[in-house]
Amino acid sequence: MTATLTDEKYDEVTEALKDVMDPELGINVVDLGLIYDLAWDDENDALVIHMTLTSAGCPLTDVLEDQTAQALDNVVDRFRINWVWMPPWGPEKITDDGRDMMRALGFAI
Repeated sequence: MTATLTDEKYDEVTEALKDVMDPELGINVVDLGLIYDLAWDDENDALVIHMTLTSAGCPLTDVLEDQTAQALDNVVDRFRINWVWMPPWGPEKITDDGRDMMRALGFAI
């Protein structure tokens, strides 16, 4: 059974996940809008990250999982990523900060 994170824990995890960079774009997964939800799995005492990718065929899941483990090292003891494909990711999910980062890299957003 999953439960909602406290506001404090949600903010702490979100801030830590900003260290996880999309290897192709060099922008963090939070500001790219790749994190769909965060929950707590009471049964396994673990964070559950509902996350997507910019494309379903992206071969970089291992890289993102490794970066996530490093980013969450002092935040949670255990986590798992639930890869989500619906709804599909689209540029409308990028945060305002992410849009600024994309523009700084020369993307027209």
